[in-house]
Amino acid sequence: MEVVIREIQAKDKTQWRKLWDGYLHFYKTAVPEDVTEETWQRVLNEHSSIFGRVAEVNGEVVGFAFCVLHEGTWVTSPVCYLEDLFVAENQRGKGYARQLIQTLIDEGEAKGWSRIYWHTATGNPARKLYDQMAPVEDFVLYRRNLQP
Repeated sequence: MEVVIREIQAKDKTQWRKLWDGYLHFYKTAVPEDVTEETWQRVLNEHSSIFGRVAEVNGEVVGFAFCVLHEGTWVTSPVCYLEDLFVAENQRGKGYARQLIQTLIDEGEAKGWSRIYWHTATGNPARKLYDQMAPVEDFVLYRRNLQP
């Protein structure tokens, strides 16, 4: 089966939503419905700094990546933060996450981004893949939520 990595489109919403729910379940969290809807609207908005890619196999969306393209203080070219990456549980191990990441790397090289980065949970099994795609850095994440 050949995978196609492409920009997310409005027609993908139903399939993406199932993946989104699986993603949130994987991380044992919930996002309010209005935030989910706003995220969807942002990813479709060509003026938003958030953009999305999907992995499609035989017309089925089996994975997605949501990124934020932003400025940086140590570089003059855009920085890409890969915020969300998920492949359906029954589709894992087929290289789709690797292809999503590699497509973003290729796009960034073509468009002159300075870097792409992401973070994940320490025990995430996907780290086996991530360790092959980029070196892990020795930084600690601090986060203080400012809104409930």
